[in-house]
Amino acid sequence: MPTITVACLDMAGTTVADDGTVMEAFTAAIAEQNLPVAAFSQAMRDVRASMGQSKIEVFRRILGDEAAAAKANEAFEDHYGAAVGRGEVAAMPGAEETFAGLRAAGIKICLNTGFAPVTRDAIISRLGWGSVIDLALSPADAGFLGRGRPWPDMPLTALLRLGGGAVGELAVAGDTGSDVECGLRAGAGVVAGVLTGAGTRADLEQAGAPLILDTIAGLLPHVVG
Repeated sequence: MPTITVACLDMAGTTVADDGTVMEAFTAAIAEQNLPVAAFSQAMRDVRASMGQSKIEVFRRILGDEAAAAKANEAFEDHYGAAVGRGEVAAMPGAEETFAGLRAAGIKICLNTGFAPVTRDAIISRLGWGSVIDLALSPADAGFLGRGRPWPDMPLTALLRLGGGAVGELAVAGDTGSDVECGLRAGAGVVAGVLTGAGTRADLEQAGAPLILDTIAGLLPHVVG
Protein backbone atom coordinates (compact mmCIF):
# COMPACT_ATOMS: atom_id res chain seq x y z
CA MET A 1 0.00 0.00 0.00
CA PRO A 2 1.47 3.41 -0.95
CA THR A 3 1.95 6.06 1.70
CA ILE A 4 -0.77 8.66 1.08
CA THR A 5 -0.51 12.18 2.47
CA VAL A 6 -3.06 14.07 0.33
CA ALA A 7 -6.48 12.89 -0.88
CA CYS A 8 -8.11 14.80 -3.75
CA LEU A 9 -11.80 13.98 -3.84
CA ASP A 10 -14.36 15.10 -6.40
CA MET A 11 -17.53 16.82 -5.23
CA ALA A 12 -20.78 16.28 -7.20
CA GLY A 13 -21.39 12.58 -7.70
CA THR A 14 -18.57 11.49 -5.39
CA THR A 15 -18.82 13.26 -2.04
CA VAL A 16 -21.88 15.41 -2.82
CA ALA A 17 -25.30 14.04 -3.80
CA ASP A 18 -27.37 16.45 -5.87
CA ASP A 19 -30.01 14.23 -7.50
CA GLY A 20 -29.18 15.16 -11.09
CA THR A 21 -28.90 18.91 -10.59
CA VAL A 22 -25.71 19.13 -12.67
CA MET A 23 -27.48 17.86 -15.78
CA GLU A 24 -30.49 20.04 -15.06
CA ALA A 25 -28.22 23.08 -14.85
CA PHE A 26 -26.46 22.17 -18.09
CA THR A 27 -29.80 21.65 -19.83
CA ALA A 28 -31.13 25.00 -18.65
CA ALA A 29 -27.96 26.85 -19.62
CA ILE A 30 -27.78 25.37 -23.13
CA ALA A 31 -31.52 25.83 -23.69
CA GLU A 32 -31.00 29.57 -23.23
CA GLN A 33 -28.71 29.56 -26.29
CA ASN A 34 -31.72 28.88 -28.57
CA LEU A 35 -29.82 26.31 -30.60
CA PRO A 36 -31.50 24.35 -33.40
CA VAL A 37 -32.88 21.01 -32.23
CA ALA A 38 -30.07 18.96 -33.77
CA ALA A 39 -27.39 21.26 -32.34
CA PHE A 40 -29.02 21.16 -28.89
CA SER A 41 -29.11 17.36 -28.95
CA GLN A 42 -25.44 17.21 -29.98
CA ALA A 43 -24.53 19.71 -27.25
CA MET A 44 -26.19 17.55 -24.61
CA ARG A 45 -24.37 14.46 -25.88
CA ASP A 46 -21.12 16.40 -25.59
CA VAL A 47 -22.04 17.42 -22.05
CA ARG A 48 -22.61 13.82 -20.99
CA ALA A 49 -19.32 12.78 -22.54
CA SER A 50 -17.41 15.48 -20.66
CA MET A 51 -18.83 15.13 -17.16
CA GLY A 52 -16.28 16.04 -14.50
CA GLN A 53 -14.48 18.59 -16.63
CA SER A 54 -14.28 22.35 -16.14
CA LYS A 55 -17.73 23.74 -16.87
CA ILE A 56 -16.50 26.84 -18.72
CA GLU A 57 -14.24 24.67 -20.88
CA VAL A 58 -17.20 22.44 -21.75
CA PHE A 59 -19.23 25.45 -22.84
CA ARG A 60 -16.31 26.84 -24.86
CA ARG A 61 -15.95 23.57 -26.70
CA ILE A 62 -19.68 23.17 -27.35
CA LEU A 63 -20.49 26.76 -28.33
CA GLY A 64 -17.22 27.81 -29.96
CA ASP A 65 -17.61 31.40 -28.84
CA GLU A 66 -16.15 32.97 -25.71
CA ALA A 67 -19.03 35.36 -25.06
CA ALA A 68 -21.64 32.64 -25.52
CA ALA A 69 -19.64 30.26 -23.33
CA ALA A 70 -19.34 32.86 -20.56
CA LYS A 71 -23.08 33.54 -20.70
CA ALA A 72 -23.92 29.84 -20.61
CA ASN A 73 -21.50 29.23 -17.75
CA GLU A 74 -23.07 32.04 -15.74
CA ALA A 75 -26.53 30.55 -16.36
CA PHE A 76 -25.25 27.13 -15.27
CA GLU A 77 -23.74 28.47 -12.05
CA ASP A 78 -26.89 30.51 -11.30
CA HIS A 79 -29.10 27.45 -11.76
CA TYR A 80 -26.92 25.20 -9.67
CA GLY A 81 -26.36 27.87 -7.04
CA ALA A 82 -30.11 28.30 -6.66
CA ALA A 83 -30.48 24.56 -6.14
CA VAL A 84 -27.79 24.69 -3.45
CA GLY A 85 -29.65 27.56 -1.80
CA ARG A 86 -32.82 25.46 -1.75
CA GLY A 87 -30.96 22.69 0.03
CA GLU A 88 -30.91 20.31 -2.93
CA VAL A 89 -27.44 19.00 -2.12
CA ALA A 90 -26.43 16.57 0.61
CA ALA A 91 -23.41 14.63 1.75
CA MET A 92 -23.02 11.43 -0.23
CA PRO A 93 -23.45 8.43 2.09
CA GLY A 94 -20.09 7.64 3.66
CA ALA A 95 -18.47 10.95 2.66
CA GLU A 96 -18.24 12.53 6.10
CA GLU A 97 -17.07 9.28 7.67
CA THR A 98 -14.39 9.12 4.97
CA PHE A 99 -13.26 12.67 5.75
CA ALA A 100 -13.00 11.74 9.44
CA GLY A 101 -11.04 8.58 8.68
CA LEU A 102 -8.61 10.41 6.42
CA ARG A 103 -8.07 13.15 8.99
CA ALA A 104 -7.52 10.59 11.75
CA ALA A 105 -4.80 9.00 9.60
CA GLY A 106 -3.08 12.35 9.07
CA ILE A 107 -4.11 12.57 5.40
CA LYS A 108 -5.01 16.05 4.20
CA ILE A 109 -8.19 16.47 2.19
CA CYS A 110 -8.73 18.54 -0.94
CA LEU A 111 -12.15 18.74 -2.54
CA ASN A 112 -11.84 19.52 -6.23
CA THR A 113 -14.52 20.29 -8.78
CA GLY A 114 -15.29 21.68 -12.21
CA PHE A 115 -17.58 24.29 -10.62
CA ALA A 116 -16.62 27.93 -10.32
CA PRO A 117 -15.25 28.87 -6.87
CA VAL A 118 -18.44 30.71 -5.87
CA THR A 119 -20.59 27.60 -6.43
CA ARG A 120 -18.01 25.29 -4.86
CA ASP A 121 -17.85 27.44 -1.75
CA ALA A 122 -21.64 27.65 -1.51
CA ILE A 123 -21.84 23.85 -1.48
CA ILE A 124 -19.15 23.56 1.18
CA SER A 125 -20.86 26.20 3.31
CA ARG A 126 -24.27 24.58 2.92
CA LEU A 127 -22.90 21.20 4.04
CA GLY A 128 -20.82 22.68 6.86
CA TRP A 129 -17.61 21.22 5.52
CA GLY A 130 -15.30 24.18 5.96
CA SER A 131 -13.72 22.72 9.08
CA VAL A 132 -13.48 19.10 7.92
CA ILE A 133 -11.38 19.64 4.77
CA ASP A 134 -8.03 21.31 4.22
CA LEU A 135 -8.42 22.80 0.75
CA ALA A 136 -10.96 23.25 -2.05
CA LEU A 137 -9.94 23.79 -5.66
CA SER A 138 -11.63 24.74 -8.90
CA PRO A 139 -9.86 24.89 -12.27
CA ALA A 140 -9.32 28.63 -11.82
CA ASP A 141 -7.18 27.88 -8.74
CA ALA A 142 -4.89 25.42 -10.48
CA GLY A 143 -1.83 27.38 -11.51
CA PHE A 144 -1.57 30.08 -14.13
CA LEU A 145 -3.22 27.95 -16.84
CA GLY A 146 -6.34 27.29 -14.78
CA ARG A 147 -6.88 23.88 -16.35
CA GLY A 148 -9.48 21.47 -15.05
CA ARG A 149 -9.82 17.75 -15.57
CA PRO A 150 -8.62 15.63 -17.28
CA TRP A 151 -5.44 17.69 -16.82
CA PRO A 152 -3.50 16.87 -13.64
CA ASP A 153 -3.26 20.47 -12.43
CA MET A 154 -5.72 20.35 -9.51
CA PRO A 155 -4.25 17.28 -7.74
CA LEU A 156 -0.71 18.57 -8.28
CA THR A 157 -1.70 22.00 -6.95
CA ALA A 158 -3.23 20.31 -3.90
CA LEU A 159 -0.03 18.33 -3.31
CA LEU A 160 2.03 21.52 -3.38
CA ARG A 161 -0.31 23.63 -1.25
CA LEU A 162 -0.83 20.96 1.37
CA GLY A 163 2.83 20.10 1.74
CA GLY A 164 2.77 16.61 0.30
CA GLY A 165 5.84 14.89 -1.03
CA ALA A 166 6.08 12.81 -4.20
CA VAL A 167 3.12 12.45 -6.56
CA GLY A 168 2.84 8.85 -5.40
CA GLU A 169 1.55 10.23 -2.08
CA LEU A 170 -1.61 11.46 -3.82
CA ALA A 171 -4.94 9.67 -3.79
CA VAL A 172 -7.48 10.82 -6.38
CA ALA A 173 -11.12 9.70 -6.46
CA GLY A 174 -14.07 10.73 -8.60
CA ASP A 175 -17.11 9.46 -10.44
CA THR A 176 -16.14 10.17 -14.06
CA GLY A 177 -13.59 9.07 -16.60
CA SER A 178 -12.16 12.58 -16.47
CA ASP A 179 -11.46 12.17 -12.75
CA VAL A 180 -9.67 8.90 -13.42
CA GLU A 181 -7.63 10.32 -16.28
CA CYS A 182 -6.72 13.32 -14.13
CA GLY A 183 -5.40 11.07 -11.36
CA LEU A 184 -3.43 8.91 -13.77
CA ARG A 185 -1.86 11.93 -15.44
CA ALA A 186 -0.88 13.27 -12.02
CA GLY A 187 0.93 10.02 -11.20
CA ALA A 188 -1.19 9.50 -8.09
CA GLY A 189 -0.41 6.47 -5.96
CA VAL A 190 -4.12 5.62 -5.67
CA VAL A 191 -6.63 6.43 -8.43
CA ALA A 192 -10.22 5.37 -7.83
CA GLY A 193 -13.41 5.63 -9.85
CA VAL A 194 -16.59 5.81 -7.78
CA LEU A 195 -19.94 4.44 -8.94
CA THR A 196 -22.26 6.94 -7.24
CA GLY A 197 -22.28 9.57 -9.99
CA ALA A 198 -22.21 10.06 -13.74
CA GLY A 199 -19.77 7.33 -14.72
CA THR A 200 -20.74 3.71 -15.22
CA ARG A 201 -18.38 0.86 -14.43
CA ALA A 202 -17.70 0.57 -18.17
CA ASP A 203 -16.88 4.30 -18.36
CA LEU A 204 -14.44 4.04 -15.48
CA GLU A 205 -12.83 0.88 -16.83
CA GLN A 206 -12.43 2.48 -20.25
CA ALA A 207 -10.67 5.42 -18.60
CA GLY A 208 -8.23 2.95 -17.03
CA ALA A 209 -9.34 3.12 -13.40
CA PRO A 210 -7.03 0.89 -11.35
CA LEU A 211 -9.63 0.81 -8.58
CA ILE A 212 -13.44 1.04 -8.80
CA LEU A 213 -15.45 1.63 -5.63
CA ASP A 214 -19.18 1.36 -4.95
CA THR A 215 -19.01 4.51 -2.80
CA ILE A 216 -16.36 6.91 -1.54
CA ALA A 217 -16.44 5.03 1.78
CA GLY A 218 -14.55 2.23 0.05
CA LEU A 219 -11.47 4.42 -0.33
CA LEU A 220 -10.24 4.21 3.26
CA PRO A 221 -8.90 0.64 3.21
CA HIS A 222 -6.78 1.53 0.16
CA VAL A 223 -5.12 4.59 1.71
CA VAL A 224 -5.02 3.95 5.45
CA GLY A 225 -2.73 1.21 6.68
